[in-house]
Amino acid sequence: NRVGAQTRFYVKTLASIPDALIHYQKEVLRLIAQMGLGAGALAIVGGTVAIVGFLTMTTGALVAVQGYNQLASVGFEALTGFASAFFNVRLIVPGTVSVALAATIGAGATAQIGAMRINEEIDALEVIGIRSVTYLASTRVFAGVLVVIPLYCIAVMMAFLAARTGTTAIYGQGSGVYDHYFNTFLNPTDVIWSFFQSVAMTVVIMLVHTYYGYTASGGPAGVGEAVGRAVRTSMVRSPPGSGVNE
Repeated sequence: NRVGAQTRFYVKTLASIPDALIHYQKEVLRLIAQMGLGAGALAIVGGTVAIVGFLTMTTGALVAVQGYNQLASVGFEALTGFASAFFNVRLIVPGTVSVALAATIGAGATAQIGAMRINEEIDALEVIGIRSVTYLASTRVFAGVLVVIPLYCIAVMMAFLAARTGTTAIYGQGSGVYDHYFNTFLNPTDVIWSFFQSVAMTVVIMLVHTYYGYTASGGPAGVGEAVGRAVRTSMVRSPPGSGVNE
């Protein structure tokens, strides 16, 4: 029953995106601004843009540290540029962006919608003729996809910059050597697939978080529990029947 209810909600949310763009344009624009720049305390540090930038900067620096030291132990430290071009694009940037989105935008969406559910605001929307799934879920899914486009670009640039700076400025490797191997092994096709991977993960994250917020129950404690379950479900994939995602 749970799988069927989730599937029905996800399909309805995705199918209602055109309706959301036609009838709830102001809400979509508000959500884009809120997700990108943040609200409240999150806006002070620059919102999700700053969080993603700092996260990918640290992971890019780790590529420089681990890549250079591990390759230097076998005499191939010149291939640190290859490590940055390969691991940042294929693994690190998409994973970091997904974690940041789940912990910021996704968790915020679950808390907002969950608070509306326990305060009976969603029922009030239905009473006045507003389609709640379209207004609350579809708008957030579309806004999340739009926001992740510049976020991914910032994440890639910060990861590349941190890896190059750490390798050339801290470890003293020649910039020409680093750039040669980086440009040689950087495949534009990998960047495109990495981008689409980030977009696909964003869609899944927003669908999961809006569902758990929409179905929250049990008062404020239930909202907190829904946020925890949503973050865990979007980050951890367990085998069927294991109970991790229950």
